[in-house]
Amino acid sequence: MDKKNALRAGALAAGTTLMMLLMSSPALALTRDDGDDPGTGLSVIETLGLFVIAPLALFAVIAGLVMVLDRSTDRAPKAKAKARA
Repeated sequence: MDKKNALRAGALAAGTTLMMLLMSSPALALTRDDGDDPGTGLSVIETLGLFVIAPLALFAVIAGLVMVLDRSTDRAPKAKAKARA
């Protein structure tokens, strides 16, 4: 891709992003809709647990299961063959 096409693609992406940001006004989030029933907010501990601790724990569980249940037997690094001239 030459420089002109890259510049055009970047300008298009930036323009699209800017328009999306301008069109999605956060002020609309303040008006209540019919049937809206927001609950109580989360505390700092609950927020950290839900959005930090839980994903890290899930990652650790999945990684642990992959390591434990891996059945491959070849663990030693392979020696590189020397090139003959």
